Amino acid sequence: MAGLARSLASLRIAGDDLDPNEITALLGHIPTTQQVKGEVIVGKVTRQVRTVKIGMWRLKATESLPADLDQQIDEVLSKLTPDLSVWEQLSTRYHMDLFCGLFMVESNEGLSISAKSMKALGERGIELGLDIYAPDPEDETDS
Repeated sequence: MAGLARSLASLRIAGDDLDPNEITALLGHIPTTQQVKGEVIVGKVTRQVRTVKIGMWRLKATESLPADLDQQIDEVLSKLTPDLSVWEQLSTRYHMDLFCGLFMVESNEGLSISAKSMKALGERGIELGLDIYAPDPEDETDS
């Protein structure tokens, strides 16, 4: 089995009453993006206007080619407080996940996540979410 071609990962913290500035202060790092419930946002591409339904604080990892979730998890968590009491406080108030996009170029690719990475996420109450994208049949060449 070949390794997964590409991965994206983003820590997301979400909640109705989420104040991005409070999260930044607690975690010790500015987010990649943030939003507050009720905020009006104009889509960058579509230009459609929408009202944000939930507050969100996001910190994206660098895209990995080939996929390396262990490195991306370490990249994100190393920027943030190691104080597990802060993470416990956040996990009781908000939904937290590491949202990952996994992209295949062949029909049988895979990856492993180390016990160290799983422990680090678990200790912080961070759920692991995986979106797996199959190869595009139009990208395959005929032999």
